[in-house]
Amino acid sequence: MATWNMISTQDSISPLMEQLTFFHDHTMTILVMITMMVGYLMSSLFFNKFNYRLLLEEQMIETIWTILPAVILVFIALPSLRILYMLDEIKTPSITIKTIGHQWYWSYEYTDFKQKEFDSYMKTPEDLKIFSFRLLDVDNRIIVPLKSKIRMMITAADVIHSWTIPSLGVKMDATPGRLNQTSFLINSTGLSYGQCSEICGANHSFMPIVIESITPKFFIEWIK
Repeated sequence: MATWNMISTQDSISPLMEQLTFFHDHTMTILVMITMMVGYLMSSLFFNKFNYRLLLEEQMIETIWTILPAVILVFIALPSLRILYMLDEIKTPSITIKTIGHQWYWSYEYTDFKQKEFDSYMKTPEDLKIFSFRLLDVDNRIIVPLKSKIRMMITAADVIHSWTIPSLGVKMDATPGRLNQTSFLINSTGLSYGQCSEICGANHSFMPIVIESITPKFFIEWIK
């Protein structure tokens, strides 16, 4: 089980990540079926003794192996296009948060509220507690309400960074002079961990991201 967890995606806590996981399983099922069929045909060709020296062409089989891959690609492309549209569509967000990447930390601004901004640095080994994750925990977490549409406006102050939360299915480049946006919705309370996924310098691996999702009632108390 531990080995399977290492090669599979993280457990999803958002509808978008659930759809990405379903699409991954759908595509892998098709690939496994193709691999098994091709392997069977190759092994049968190696070990049977059938031959036909006058066979030059066969229109039927050539038609089949031209049309069949095209049909398989359609079964992969349609769900892929649907998910791409879902990832890009942002409708009536409840909260907008601006994220700024620096070398090597993140800054966050709650644009819907006055004077709500802070920097988020990775915790040093001296600040870690027993339940903290080394190289993943931060001093200031992003606090968001549960089951609310969150829009992230992402940019950078110096070089290209990448704001990534695998369990949310979110990965967006933070580019200087450009404002990118993405959105997500969290289904359950708890912590979500991520890191900068762009090689942005010497301390690239020390830019963790932590999102804490809480109920709307406690979020209102926190934002006050």
